[in-house]
Amino acid sequence: MNDHYYSRTQNADSKPLFWNYTLKNHPFRFKTDNGVFSKKEVDFGSRLLIETFEAPKINGLFLDVGCGYGPIGLAVALSYPNEIVHMVDVNERAISLAKENAKINQVSNVLIYESDQLSNVKEKDFAAVITNPPIRAGKKIVHGIFTQALDHLKPNGELWVVIQKKQGAPSTLNKLSELYGKVEVVVKEKGYFIIKAVKH
Repeated sequence: MNDHYYSRTQNADSKPLFWNYTLKNHPFRFKTDNGVFSKKEVDFGSRLLIETFEAPKINGLFLDVGCGYGPIGLAVALSYPNEIVHMVDVNERAISLAKENAKINQVSNVLIYESDQLSNVKEKDFAAVITNPPIRAGKKIVHGIFTQALDHLKPNGELWVVIQKKQGAPSTLNKLSELYGKVEVVVKEKGYFIIKAVKH
């Protein structure tokens, strides 16, 4: 069993689960499965990121990197119905579930597709990139997401990240400070940091 939620293919037997959840005052019905991150409920970090995120003042697309079965991207899409939200993940099962969850919850302003980090993301004019990064995949991949996001953001575009202090918040702040013009911790709660980095 070497497959993880950040692997492209999942060997774990499919045993779908359905459950209800409310995010940013929107009721959701989610379908999840083995081989995806936080399959039984929306994890605390993702919930905190969803509740904290505010759209940048500039116009542009939104991007959810490591979307999993879709809670962050779908909640943001419902909160900002006039914006298009791209949702990407390396995990093929997660992408399939995210597409199903978009249909179940009648969210139409999303584009959901497979991408290893941002390798398949063609657009370069995102106003916001949002991520609950796959910490267990290692610092190289996590920092790769931060670096690649910079290339896909418009000037004054924003990268929003949730990360636990014990899982690398200090090194994340250092890396983002190297890359971005302005970095701030927007919220700290239960050991989780919501960090916003603004492109020069």
